[in-house]
Parts: sequence; C-alpha cells; structure tokens
Amino acid sequence: MSRHHLIRPRLLLLALCTACLAHGALAAERSRATPREAHAMFEQAVAYLEANGPERAFAAFNNQEGEFVHKDLYVFVIDTKGNYHASGAAPTALVGLNVIDTTDAAGNPLFREMIEGVQTAPEATVRYMWLNRVTNKVEPKVSYVHRVGDYILGVGYSAPRATAAAAQGMLEEAVASVREQGMEQAAAAFNARRGGFVRDDLYVFAVGLDSGKFEAMGMQPALVGTDALGLHDAAGNAVIAEMIEKTKDAPAATVDYVWLNPVTNAVEHKRSYVRRVGGSLVGVGHYLEE
Repeated sequence: MSRHHLIRPRLLLLALCTACLAHGALAAERSRATPREAHAMFEQAVAYLEANGPERAFAAFNNQEGEFVHKDLYVFVIDTKGNYHASGAAPTALVGLNVIDTTDAAGNPLFREMIEGVQTAPEATVRYMWLNRVTNKVEPKVSYVHRVGDYILGVGYSAPRATAAAAQGMLEEAVASVREQGMEQAAAAFNARRGGFVRDDLYVFAVGLDSGKFEAMGMQPALVGTDALGLHDAAGNAVIAEMIEKTKDAPAATVDYVWLNPVTNAVEHKRSYVRRVGGSLVGVGHYLEE
C-alpha cells in the first residue's frame, strides 16, 4: 500500500501541525502577512511556474529558506487529482500525499473546492479553516488559487477574528438581500461558501419561523433543512428557540451563548445578532474575546 493511503484525510492537519513544530520559536516572532502581500507572492509564484516549469518551480516553492516563504505565507501546489507537489509550510510531510478527500476544520472539502473553482476560470478564491504555521492554531484562511496546466498553485493568508461591527454589517447586508430578493434566492447566496456571505469566521444563518428548520447555514450548508429549534449550545441552552422567543415582541435581538469555534476548535462565548424578516429569522454572530 502506498503512503498516499496511510494518512487519513482528517489527519492531515495533525501531520502539518507536527511538521511545523520545529519552526515554532522562529515563526512566533514573525508578523502576519496582509492580503496584499499574499496576492503579491501569488502573482510572483504563478509567473515563476509559467516561466520555469514544474521541476524548478517546485524546488523553489519547497525551499523553506527561499523567497517563496515569508512571514506566515508560503506557496502550495496540488494537481487536478489532489496530489501535493509543493508546500513551503511542510514539504517533507506533505509532498507526495493525496489530499483530494481532506476536509478543513469545519468539515468542508477545501481541495475539491480549489479544483472545482478553477474549472471554468483560471483563478479562484477559496475560504476555509486551516493551521497557521506561525501561531500553530487553526484559523480562517483565504487562498488565491490559479491553474497552470494540470497544477493548481495557491497562496493564502490567515484572516483575523471578526468584530462585532463586521457581524452587524453582514447582518444588514443579509436582511437587505432577503427583502430585495426573497428568502429562497437570498439563501442560495448565504449558503455559497465562495460567495460574499462567508467571510473569515462570519457567516449567515436563517431559520424558517413556521418550519423551525434551517433555511441557510453558511459555514455548514449541509444543515439546511434540518431541525433548528432542538439545537442546544454547549451549556445546554436551546439557542435558536431563545432567538425566536426574544424577537416575538421586537424585530431584532442579541443573544449570547456558548458554541464551538471552528477556527480555534474550542468552545467559546459567541454573540449573535438576529432579525425577523418576513417569515424567517436571520442572524450573524461573532466569537467574543475571552
């Protein structure tokens, strides 16, 4: 059996974490890269691959002391079958692995999304939850990906924890979308993981007031159509039922509860802002700093 099949997809984060420990002390001193810096490296890497070919480019991308590893940025390359060919984060641990079925910390098939994202256009942007090799924590990540032949090259940056203002701003956008387009069309946008309503660790959720079922859940669209009223937080509170109760006599409410943060993989305090819009409850929440 090849080693491609020895590491289960969900253990890839653990493999990456272990491989990065040796860099922890040095990396901790480095600051986070900005989206602008990430995109600049991305464009540089695409041009390098196109000009120099795969063999030379992969060697450069896998050189952890080279120009394609900077702050918490690095270049990675997979092929259309999901095989790793380069990774500045942990080349020894990752190059040669097949990661086609690997999911991120929120259970989403990030590599399949990357491959699908460049089927109709050469470039795409993919959001997911991944290990930051500097902080050694799972965080929201945004990667720019570009297809060159059978290879998909990417560079990503770790996004910061969302603020209350950002959550409230997204809720305003979501409410406006429901009012303008109706829930069915708006929900399609809310559930699109590469759309405008999934940003960093923010996402929109919506519940039908008559059905008590999720109409939208941007972070986990698979929950759409499932029971929401019976959902309890980590402290045992019926959180959706509380949201609905609080908005019976008011069009909007704020609800605090305890919830698993898919970014840190820890149970944390969360605050959601919710509104009644037509026959639905629409909300956006953010995790509170401890």
